[in-house]
Amino acid sequence: MKAVILAGGKGSRLAPYTKILPKPLMPIDDMPILEVLLRQLKYCGVTDIVITVGHLAALLKTYFLDGREFGMNITYSHEEKPLGTAGPLALVAGLDDTFFIMNGDVLTTLNFLDLLKFHREQHAIATIAAYRKTVKIDLGVLQSKDGVKLTGYIEKPSYDYVVSMGVYIFEPEVLKYIPKNEYLDFPDLVLKLIEAKEKVAHLPFDGYWKDLGRPDDYEQAAQDFVNMRSEFLKEK
Repeated sequence: MKAVILAGGKGSRLAPYTKILPKPLMPIDDMPILEVLLRQLKYCGVTDIVITVGHLAALLKTYFLDGREFGMNITYSHEEKPLGTAGPLALVAGLDDTFFIMNGDVLTTLNFLDLLKFHREQHAIATIAAYRKTVKIDLGVLQSKDGVKLTGYIEKPSYDYVVSMGVYIFEPEVLKYIPKNEYLDFPDLVLKLIEAKEKVAHLPFDGYWKDLGRPDDYEQAAQDFVNMRSEFLKEK
């Protein structure tokens, strides 16, 4: 199996750090977050990696090279213009079998083989790793039916949502829904698949997951990695 790792974004939410460093190279203790992902994939037996690059691509290529140092085969697919989160897949050659695809800035203890097993059991065209996230609103929320007369007032409520973890498994048939050199994000691709009556599954995961998009999440993830290193890397 191949894994495609999306690393072409500008990481604007982590600016100014990402003005000079691509987000997947942001350090988590003694290694970039992308190296953590690569080590996890290798642990699961996935060693054929395609990294989609754009913003500051030269830095990513200089660090990871051809992957030999990591015991992997790494190639690169370059975006000449921003193509969104799903659009870059149309440029990747050789995706002729089931493949992983994931964001290059995710820290999780998810076992990717569990996701693969579930995907095959579901006979889905695409499977999304999902996480239940609680969002706290630090304000009083007003409820109204007509926009004027209040029907309720909730002080600092919390809401639960099932969110995408940025980790997917696709069958190659997904590619026919992705136009070449056109901008396309994953939500739009998933809606295309659903509209076409394709089966899209999701696997709920209740372990550790964090998206490193915001400074506070990045700082928390860096500390969590130090405290839970053996759980992320399966080190003895």
